[in-house]
Amino acid sequence: MSALRQPARRAQDGSPAPARVGIGGPVGSGKTALIERLIPLFAARGTELAIVTNDLVTQEDAERLKRSGLIAPERVRAVEAGACPHTVIREDPTLNIEAADLLQVAFQPDLILIESGGDNLASTFSLDLVDYWLFVIDVAGGDDIPRKKGPGVVKSDLLIINKPDLAPHVGADLARMVREALAVRNGRPVLVTNCRIGEGVAAVVERLARDVLFEA
Repeated sequence: MSALRQPARRAQDGSPAPARVGIGGPVGSGKTALIERLIPLFAARGTELAIVTNDLVTQEDAERLKRSGLIAPERVRAVEAGACPHTVIREDPTLNIEAADLLQVAFQPDLILIESGGDNLASTFSLDLVDYWLFVIDVAGGDDIPRKKGPGVVKSDLLIINKPDLAPHVGADLARMVREALAVRNGRPVLVTNCRIGEGVAAVVERLARDVLFEA
């Protein structure tokens, strides 16, 4: 549900259904760490969350969130892809749709976050599954990632560049990375976060509140 796209999804009683936001990105880019930072910030706004995680053959990310103490464990559901992670968020998102539907019925949240398993730059979300999706890359993956123009980088509603503190340690040019990301995204937003310490995450919340929840 970006400024350019609003979902037709409705609850059984005809009321608007919770917005569904996909979070994708390569392994280790910081997707789960981002969610851990988002949870308390949304809670402070009074926004009710539920979360679906995807892993290849485990439920590791779901268990991490359940143990975090940040969210009631029953509000987290796990999907095991059993194949390349993009298959259950793009080709056949049935398992994720079912998990989100169950959370919607049980808790009536304002927002459902759907975290993909770690995948490559070609990963995208089916719009049958999500209303809005963001893609997380990290500086340690190389400052040339934006120039590679993968669909996740170019097409996501919001691109997040994580781990800026690692730039001097891996020889990356953060300013160039941001500049080139903005250039290839044709006006779509780019934000920089350090999820390890929570830096920049408030801006992600503000963006989602505005573009997805339509809050001022």
